[in-house]
Amino acid sequence: MTKQGKENKISYIAAIKQLLDPLYVQLERIDGKIKAQNLKASIKYFRNEDLKKIFGLSNNTIIKYRQSGILPYTKLGDIYLYDAAKIEKILIENGQ
Repeated sequence: MTKQGKENKISYIAAIKQLLDPLYVQLERIDGKIKAQNLKASIKYFRNEDLKKIFGLSNNTIIKYRQSGILPYTKLGDIYLYDAAKIEKILIENGQ
């Protein structure tokens, strides 16, 4: 292959990569959203760590919501459990 042919091949590959990179980024975002939805759909109860990861709540916010009655919970020993269906209902009622 000639030098010109190699340069054309390299520029062709670079052009294709430039077109595909934004698609890969978008697909990764979509995949992340699907995984988060599947996680929420498969869980019957959330724990504090789940609320922090999925909804971005802090420990203080979770405690405040529990104490004010916004966040219904069940306590099992030292573990707080939050019914996923009830949380979903709260989100729907609040337009989330």
